[in-house]
Amino acid sequence: MSIEESIFGKYLPNFNKLEKYGFEKKKDFYAIEKLFLDNSFKAFISVTLDGTISGIVYDLENNDEFLPLRIEGYNGAFVAEVKNAYEDLLKDIRNKCFSKQYFIYSQSNRITNLIIKKYGDEPEFLWEKFDDCGVFRNPQTKKWYAAILDVDRGKIQPEQKGLVEVIDIKLSSENVKKQLQQKHFYSGYHMNKKYWISIILDDTVSDSKIMELVEESHSFTEKK
Repeated sequence: MSIEESIFGKYLPNFNKLEKYGFEKKKDFYAIEKLFLDNSFKAFISVTLDGTISGIVYDLENNDEFLPLRIEGYNGAFVAEVKNAYEDLLKDIRNKCFSKQYFIYSQSNRITNLIIKKYGDEPEFLWEKFDDCGVFRNPQTKKWYAAILDVDRGKIQPEQKGLVEVIDIKLSSENVKKQLQQKHFYSGYHMNKKYWISIILDDTVSDSKIMELVEESHSFTEKK
């Protein structure tokens, strides 16, 4: 994970605020150059229209990219000083021009907002060690009806790699069998596989289909 991804992972840009901060609008991205660390370094930071942030840091003494910043495990007081100063710059931009989201991926946040709108239930982040995992539960019965988790894609799709977010949804055993016969539906990750399914939140399944299944799951949590 890059420095930029670690700082902006759960944030979305406000482009009006970016321009007020000093970003210049290009054809399909916003960009800014900022001096830092006593003007001895310069950062070129860009934000695409879909919210992807990238940066390049130059050492102005030789006008070359400062590559040690990107070498994992590269130790040294000077490199740490540059990294900390760059991170402070990024956090200043984040705090002034970005808004925090519950999750990293856009579909995860859309589904979250649809659940909040329909049931009024915000995700609960119950585990300090797994603070990216949120559960939705009926406040009257305390029963879960959905959970959004970040997992290694290989846990869901063997032979593939990369971090993804999935939603776990509880269904009747008959409906679980039905959904698993279709593409993009998987046995529930970390759940009872007889009653739970998982869907990767990468827009391979529509929001409306997911919410249809969430409605069934929520019905199991209601008082009889």
